[in-house]
Amino acid sequence: MADNTLKNTTYKIAIDAMGGDFAPKSEIEGVIRVFEQNYSKEQLEIVFVGIESVIIENLKKYDVSKINYSIINADEVVTMHDDATAAIKNKKNSSLYIGAELHKQGKVDAFISAGNTGAMMSTCTVLLGRIKGVSRPTIGTFFPTVSGNPTLIVDAGANVDSKPKFLTEFAVMGSIYFSEMLGVDKPKVGLLNIGEEKSKGSEIVVETYSLLSESNLNFIGNIEGGDIFNGKADVVVCDGFTGNIVLKFAESFLGFLKQSIKNFADKSLVNKIQVGLMVPTLKKVLSQFDYQDYGGVPLLGVNGVAIIGHGKSTPKAIQNMILRSIEIIDKDINNKIGLALSETNNKTTN
Repeated sequence: MADNTLKNTTYKIAIDAMGGDFAPKSEIEGVIRVFEQNYSKEQLEIVFVGIESVIIENLKKYDVSKINYSIINADEVVTMHDDATAAIKNKKNSSLYIGAELHKQGKVDAFISAGNTGAMMSTCTVLLGRIKGVSRPTIGTFFPTVSGNPTLIVDAGANVDSKPKFLTEFAVMGSIYFSEMLGVDKPKVGLLNIGEEKSKGSEIVVETYSLLSESNLNFIGNIEGGDIFNGKADVVVCDGFTGNIVLKFAESFLGFLKQSIKNFADKSLVNKIQVGLMVPTLKKVLSQFDYQDYGGVPLLGVNGVAIIGHGKSTPKAIQNMILRSIEIIDKDINNKIGLALSETNNKTTN
């Protein structure tokens, strides 16, 4: 039986061991990678949250002598098909709920999950609460650009409907996150719209333009969809409905491109040779789109560090989710968001 006592270590990260399509295999292998490549047992403890018997049985398949871990039992699992709100009310013994609760109680420094995105957002928002000044938490995701530097899209799906005030807060949170994670002072903030003119778009977008223009942000105005991959803005602001469509379209485009190349190669031997010669270059170019490198997306605006991973998260993605959570802790991003929003709210009030 694993030791369930939480030990005092530098970082203590809880992980939803039952979340994701390949749980708990990907979670365990991702944790092993972290201890092999990044942190020692003295620097980090991982708290696996989930069905204890399943976790223990899977851990037996690996050499875990070099990892520092504990297990917290959770009898229930939030599936990808569970309603987000219902999961909070009806599955309080789930790995997702208990993991967030551990973070709320201060027993862990962060919580990560590759499980149900909606349930993760709702549960963490309810249990952890919001940073002062945050109306709605948001999620941001990085997109590659031709410049080589990524662009951050906020909101990428947390809020379907957003008021101008919410969008302005997303811009502040996204700007802080981008600046801290990539070391860019005063990142360029663009508002996603159907045209560059400030009079274009819905009433909400037009009003948001006005609020962003009055803010302390490095606001460059409206940008169009075609500007995202060009890297015109470091941070692109939009409502979650639009952002999630952009995200899903971009993710599907990579699969479309790979299938198109395969179809081309299958047509003739000459085509196969041509594609074969291009493979090394194609792999390097397409690697920019690999979500595993970023691991997961942070739920910005909650009183804690919550990282949401892709349902198909691999061990590499889990590893990077853990590293991302530690980086957010080290950079004190939540306090910086609170201070920035306080300044923004004071300015708009006055």
